[in-house]
Amino acid sequence: MNAQRETTWLFLGMLTVLVVASVVGWLLVRLVAKGAPHSAIDNLNARVRAWWAMVTIIALAAWMGQIAFVVLFALMSFFALREFLTLTPTRRGDHLALSFAFFFVLPLQYYLIAIEWYGLFAIFIPVYVFLLLPILSALGSDPKRFLSRSSEVQWGLMITVYCISYVPALFALDIPDFQGRNLLLVFYLLIVVPASDVLQYVWGKLVGRRKVAPELSPWKGVEGLVGGGLSAVALGTALWWITPFGPAWAAGISLIVVAMGFFGGLVMSAIKRDRGVKDWGTLIEGHGGMLDRLDSVCFAAPVFFHLTRYFFTL
Repeated sequence: MNAQRETTWLFLGMLTVLVVASVVGWLLVRLVAKGAPHSAIDNLNARVRAWWAMVTIIALAAWMGQIAFVVLFALMSFFALREFLTLTPTRRGDHLALSFAFFFVLPLQYYLIAIEWYGLFAIFIPVYVFLLLPILSALGSDPKRFLSRSSEVQWGLMITVYCISYVPALFALDIPDFQGRNLLLVFYLLIVVPASDVLQYVWGKLVGRRKVAPELSPWKGVEGLVGGGLSAVALGTALWWITPFGPAWAAGISLIVVAMGFFGGLVMSAIKRDRGVKDWGTLIEGHGGMLDRLDSVCFAAPVFFHLTRYFFTL
């Protein structure tokens, strides 16, 4: 089966799942909620609507090619970084560092991804930018909360730009007997990790009793983590045919990225609770901001990239 046919079948499968989810959501509203507001059902339907929008955008980017994917994720990083820094107290002395982050670091990181310069895009932010940002902040001559301010900008760039950029970076992997099919790796990651979020939510609502961290995320429970996580691993294993992995490898890698996605969501929830907000933003109607949809991917993407690179590239 060639890459184009595999991609077509994959999209048809995703559309089928979304159609079924939409019908189920509609039935739940009519039969269970009786048309009245219902927090769990409304939340589920909001997630489905958000995924309709995201699948449509990703499909358009896939049709337009690799550069369109890079641009798409650069825009996602821009909105995610803006959401992160909006909740981060800054001072006038940070303006130079913030301008540098938005208008130099972000586009250069994605340019390096576009030209597939692994040797530099892998270290550009965690080495050079981490050293430059506090220097720029120090030039602002404002010592008040200097350490925390500098650290928050560094952390924001690491999560919203560096980590997210590893999704389109999957195109840069040179995998034997997989040339021209790297788009399928992107789809694999973007199916398994978000599906895990949704499945954990559903399992948690159905059988959830014990909370993992109730002060951070009330819906993240032990039963949801186990049931939803194993369901997502089963999905990742079933999709081994679109990857360079065999079924056993697909199961192991799915397990790791699902776990990273879960803990990533937990960390990002902790930051939101620290800031006293429920969502990162309002970009996605009824379902928060860009980071609310990408929090799990932020932690899973670099791990998925490096596991694949270490074990499956030349």
